[in-house]
Amino acid sequence: MTSLASAREEVRCDGRLAETIRQPAVVPNIFPFADGSVLFSLGNTRVLCAVTLTPGVPSFLRGKKTGWLTAEYAMLPAATTVRTPREVVSYKRSGRSIEISRLIGRSLRTVVCLDALGEKTITIDCDVLQADGGTRTASICGAFLALRAAEARWLSDGTITAPILIDEIAAISVGWNGSSALVDMNFGEDSATIADFNIVLARSGGIIEVQGSAEKKPVDWGAYQKIMSSAQSAIKNVFAFYDTLA
Repeated sequence: MTSLASAREEVRCDGRLAETIRQPAVVPNIFPFADGSVLFSLGNTRVLCAVTLTPGVPSFLRGKKTGWLTAEYAMLPAATTVRTPREVVSYKRSGRSIEISRLIGRSLRTVVCLDALGEKTITIDCDVLQADGGTRTASICGAFLALRAAEARWLSDGTITAPILIDEIAAISVGWNGSSALVDMNFGEDSATIADFNIVLARSGGIIEVQGSAEKKPVDWGAYQKIMSSAQSAIKNVFAFYDTLA
């Protein structure tokens, strides 16, 4: 693991600077039966990510000789300080789980050449083992690393004949506290900021998705520009961490 820091002077509650992400860590091959899997951590947020490949595609793609990628996100019951009931017990998925699942799937589809799969579906399962802020952005990072591992396996065993990843992605949360942009917030910071953004970028520099809202009062354009600039710097550090795993 590599310590990642920036030069911002503001010191946060956990000792980090404003543009310093929490310590990332990866445990590979956490699920031996999956095509690719990781336990991805950012500080105390930990997410299990697994990738599988199955024959067939959704009905709207049948006969089009292309593949599909989808994702499922869930919070394990003991991931939070107050137990989260299993959604399967209530026979109804929460709107939050559905929205995050779609975000992960959308984000990954932007960097996968689905035509190279044929009529097969990649499913990425993200299960939050411990939640301390930034679970959706940690899920995207972990999902990408799991997919990268799966691609290597598929190339090795002949499932695919050429790489399917055309770029790399990473994501980070950024909050605005009224004077500074705080990257990769923990739960306490997330609860206290006046605005909260989740930003997904490609390594090539393109924007994949920006989600955000002012939760207490409007955020001006100057603050928004600082948020985006901080996100770019922080995500460069995430990519630098990816490089230590190669």
